[in-house]
Amino acid sequence: MEISGKVLRDGIISGAHNIINNKNRVDELNVFPVPDGDTGTNMSMTISNALPELESMTDDVTVGNVAEAAATGMLRGARGNSGVILSLLFRGISKGLAGKSAATGKDFAAALARGVAAAYKSVMKPTEGTVLTVSREASEAAVKKAEETDDIVEIFTALIEEGEASLNRTPELLPALKKAGVVDSGAMGFLLIFKGIYSVIKGEGIIESADDPHAKREVTVVSTNAAGTYETDIKFTYCTEYIVNKNDGCDDATKLRAYLESIGDSVVVVDDENIIKIHVHTDHPGLAFEKGLTFGYLTNMKIENMKEQHKTQAKKAANQMRSRPVPAKQEKEIGFVAVASGAGVEALFTDLGVDSIVRGGQTSNPSTEDILDAILATPAKTVFVLPNNKNIILAAEQAVKLADRKVIVLQSRSIPQGITAMLTYDPDLSARENSINMTAALDNVGTGLVTFAVRDSIVDDKKIKQGDILGMENGRLNVVDRDLTKVLYKVTKHLISGGSSYITVIYGSDVSDSDAQEAFTYVKNRLGDRFGDNLEFSLVNGGQPVYYYMVSVE
Repeated sequence: MEISGKVLRDGIISGAHNIINNKNRVDELNVFPVPDGDTGTNMSMTISNALPELESMTDDVTVGNVAEAAATGMLRGARGNSGVILSLLFRGISKGLAGKSAATGKDFAAALARGVAAAYKSVMKPTEGTVLTVSREASEAAVKKAEETDDIVEIFTALIEEGEASLNRTPELLPALKKAGVVDSGAMGFLLIFKGIYSVIKGEGIIESADDPHAKREVTVVSTNAAGTYETDIKFTYCTEYIVNKNDGCDDATKLRAYLESIGDSVVVVDDENIIKIHVHTDHPGLAFEKGLTFGYLTNMKIENMKEQHKTQAKKAANQMRSRPVPAKQEKEIGFVAVASGAGVEALFTDLGVDSIVRGGQTSNPSTEDILDAILATPAKTVFVLPNNKNIILAAEQAVKLADRKVIVLQSRSIPQGITAMLTYDPDLSARENSINMTAALDNVGTGLVTFAVRDSIVDDKKIKQGDILGMENGRLNVVDRDLTKVLYKVTKHLISGGSSYITVIYGSDVSDSDAQEAFTYVKNRLGDRFGDNLEFSLVNGGQPVYYYMVSVE
């Protein structure tokens, strides 16, 4: 018995329906209690992106064309690490079935094995006990059975049976799963999809969707100038930037920072032995320049009237919401795309030179296609992408293969890392030199995140209740409390080392200006007493969702 194009088409549609129907069940398996772009949601949205094309195919379609359409749709729609891995599994199936009008059981088993190999290759440090393990062991069982028989039902039965056994073994490979009493969520998602295919293979028909698979497909808005789309948030008119080439014996840069904060906001001051790099929003750019001149001579001066830009940028944003972007002409050497959420954070990235913002983050992982659209909208020969979240890096890397220009994905895992990378960029250096320097800079910033628990959990022997305030330090959950200010203080204190100089606190949309200022003052005073005058503090209204505070320590 062979798999026809119609059977494979119906099987993948059935698999999509099965994960869509069970996405909440899969989401609930996530043991980490922070708000997340959950696995079931990401996998269901990834495979849903292939449904329109599959549903339009006629019954005489070839198995090769079905596999190609599914793989292409999933690649472009891939969200989160689990979605990217799923797309790679189907990309392998597509390559293995390319050019075939129908497929034998042995063909399908070999094609899946090809996809598993590609998925493993995409992950720098594969973790066993995840979807990688379960897909590999299920694939190996299918290949072994295909050596005995070419009956597709028997081969798929072996695949599903071993997949279920492997899924049940995942807690033995990952202690966090065992402690929580659950199996791996990505592995469960994989098995649900292949059980949907199995239903069609053994003649039981398509699993019907209990939900409209397209109803909750999200569209991430790409803005080519985030600052221009938030006129009501612009307190000061002029975005002012320059570099001070230091005079011998000039005052400490902290004095320049203090002055700039007295005439504006969104102050960023970075200095080394030779230069001071300045960014400030102010109504008096002349005063900012005059003060800078007392420290040395100025270069790379830039002033932009953010309010004047508003109408033009709003029109661009509206056009991008209505249609896919036409690839921009490659007018400059280097451009930037950043993933961010929150008016203040987006505006800061734009001020630092980012051309295109992809709105998204922790609970809303953008797809590969969202990131690709932003790359194509960037008028540069080489485009740097800042994912700013570990669960978005793989999706960004998939966009590299689809772009019409050179793309470099920096491994930024947080907003503070992304900001530091942009501050390190030197327009006088080549793309390669900047890639090296910006990547190295990522290790020089400590990132603190303050959020809330969405579920009861146990992490590293810490008992967590839904609603607890959680403090993350460089990706590790270290603080659990009910007092938001105490968590902010503890996280910041833990990140400070002997070489720390600058501390930036970025507050989110769920924190009022007055509460943020009060918490910031508390942290600044306590840490100032503890560590002396070596630390500089800045408070920025980021407007980000999910995180009450993001902390950068350099």
